[in-house]
Amino acid sequence: MPITLRQYEEHTASCGGSRRRVHTNGPGCHAWITNGLLERLRAGLPDEALITDPDITASYAHDMASFCASGTPAVVVLPRTVEQVQHVMRTATALRVPVVPQGARTGLSGAANASDGCVVLSLVKMDRILEISPVDRIAVVEPGVVNAVLSRAVEEHGLHYPPDPSSWETCTIGGNIGTASGGLCCVKYGVTAEYVLGLDVVLADGRLLTTGRRTAKGVAGYDLTRLFVGSEGSLGIVVKAVLALKPRPPRQLVLAAEFPSAATACDAICRIMERGHTPSLLELMDRTTVRAVNRMASMGLPDTTEALLLAAFDTPDPSADLAAVAELCTAAGATEVVPAADTAESDLLLQARRMSLTALETVKSATMIDDVCVPRSKLGAMLEGTAAVAEKYGLTIGVCAHAGDGNTHPVVCFDHTDADESRRARASFDEIMALGLALGGTITGEHGVGVLKKEWLARELGEVGVELHRGIKQAFDPLGLLNPGKVF
Repeated sequence: MPITLRQYEEHTASCGGSRRRVHTNGPGCHAWITNGLLERLRAGLPDEALITDPDITASYAHDMASFCASGTPAVVVLPRTVEQVQHVMRTATALRVPVVPQGARTGLSGAANASDGCVVLSLVKMDRILEISPVDRIAVVEPGVVNAVLSRAVEEHGLHYPPDPSSWETCTIGGNIGTASGGLCCVKYGVTAEYVLGLDVVLADGRLLTTGRRTAKGVAGYDLTRLFVGSEGSLGIVVKAVLALKPRPPRQLVLAAEFPSAATACDAICRIMERGHTPSLLELMDRTTVRAVNRMASMGLPDTTEALLLAAFDTPDPSADLAAVAELCTAAGATEVVPAADTAESDLLLQARRMSLTALETVKSATMIDDVCVPRSKLGAMLEGTAAVAEKYGLTIGVCAHAGDGNTHPVVCFDHTDADESRRARASFDEIMALGLALGGTITGEHGVGVLKKEWLARELGEVGVELHRGIKQAFDPLGLLNPGKVF
C-alpha cells in the first residue's frame, strides 16, 4: 500500500532520523522509504521510465573510475521530458532522497557513482537534437545526445562541434558539460566550456532555470552557465544546451615523430608553440602506451620509440605547416618524422591515439587514470617525474597526453587482487597529483573531481576557495540532495 508523506516523516523519525536524508537504520525502514518513493515517482512517470530490478540497477551504480566507492540505488529513472525530470526532483525534495545524475557513465572520477538509497537519474533517453542553425552557428540539444552523433549531424550543415573526448563515440553532451570535458583538438579549439552558450537546468526543488543566451555575445548578469559547466551534477540537472558551432575546417593531416626520450619530445612541443604554430592536434604517447596499443590492435606503431608525437593541421595548406613542424621536431632530436600520406592514414594514427586508454587497461587487471594538467613549459618535468614515481613504486605507468595544452593522462596499471600493489597504485596516483600541483598545474584538466579527487580539490582551492564553493552549493541545493558526496 502507498504511504503518505506524513507517514514517511513519522516512520523516518521513529528510526532516529529526520527528513533531511534517507535513513535505513530501523526494521523495515528501507522498504517503507522505497515504496513511498516509487509510488510518488509512478504518479508522474511512465512505467518504462522506472527500473527497480536490483540486477539491472546495480549496473548503474558506478562509472569507469577505480578506487571510488559506490552505493546501491533505490531506483533508476530514465526520463524523456523536462517535465519528468522536474517531477523526479520535486519528489526527491519532498522525501529528502538524494539524486545522482548520469550520462553514459564513461567518466573517470566517480562523479556518476550512486549513493545508497538514491534515485539514479539517467538522462540517456533525452537524446534529441532540437535545432541546428547554420546562420546563428548554434545547436540546441538534449543532454543524452552522443558527442559523435552531434558532430556528424552538424557536419552535414557545413559546421563543426570541436570538443571531442576520446570516448566521443559513446559519451554524451550532458556528461561532457558536467565534467567540462576536453579532447584531442583542445590545443586549437578549446574545451567544452567555451562552446556552451546557454542551458536549461532543473534545480533541486524542481524549478526550471534558463541561463545564458543564443547570441554571439552577451554579458547580462553573472555567468551562471559557466558555473554549471564542470559542476558534475551537484548544482542542477542540465536538460537542454545551446552550443556554439564553428565552420567545418578542411580535413586535417597528421605527422608522426619518434623521439629517443620524453624530454626531447617535450622540447619539440615547446618549440612548436613558441614559434606560433597552431596545430589542430598535438598529442603524445609514451613507449608503454605505444606498445599497449600495438598489442591490442596491431596498429604497426614503432615499438622502439620512447615517445611518439602526433601533430595535425586543418589549415588550407596543411603540408606546409607539417613541414615546418617536422623541422622543429628534427632539431629537437626526433629520430624519424613521417607525415601521413592522406586523410585515411591520418585517421588511422588518430584512431591509435584514441585507443590509448583502452589499450592500457589490458596491461593489468585494473587502472587508475590521472588527469593532471601543467603549463606547457613544465610538461617535460611532469613526464620525468611520473617516470620516477613508476620506478619508486615498481609499477607500470603509461602516459598519453594532450601535449599541446599540457594535459597529461598518467595511467597506473596494477593488479587489483594484490593488496600491496593496489596500495602502491593509490600512493603513486597521489604522488603524481602532488607533482602536478608543485609544477603549477591542476589536479584535473577535463575528467573532473568526483569521488576520486575530493581531498586534492581542497588542497588546490585553499580554505577560502572551499568556503566559497560550499556557499554556492548551499545556494543551489540547500538540502544537499544533488550528487551528494561528490566534489566536496
